[in-house]
Amino acid sequence: MSGGPNGDPNMSAEEGIIDDEDDFDEEEYAAVNSMLDQINSYLDDIEERNDALNGKLHELLESNRQARLEFRAQLNGTSLPDTGSSSPGQDSSNGPQTDGPETNDKTNDKE
Repeated sequence: MSGGPNGDPNMSAEEGIIDDEDDFDEEEYAAVNSMLDQINSYLDDIEERNDALNGKLHELLESNRQARLEFRAQLNGTSLPDTGSSSPGQDSSNGPQTDGPETNDKTNDKE
């Protein structure tokens, strides 16, 4: 029970063989290769832009977080806590933070 491809009994094994050698020549392979290289280059460019935008977004988020902390400190009449030890997303709406000694920094000089 030899049959053809996929076990088709009505087709011989030799009839199922497709000869693709003549379908593509060197120029077509080179053209496809060139297109793939160009697509790869575009994807690399998009990845670089994405990384740059991601970095700017993180800077903006950190700046926004710092501005919020400064605004809360001004509203509460206190100086900023050490921002290096505070964790992101920490809720300080229940009053001034007392994580460490209060320092007189440049944010209070703006008044």
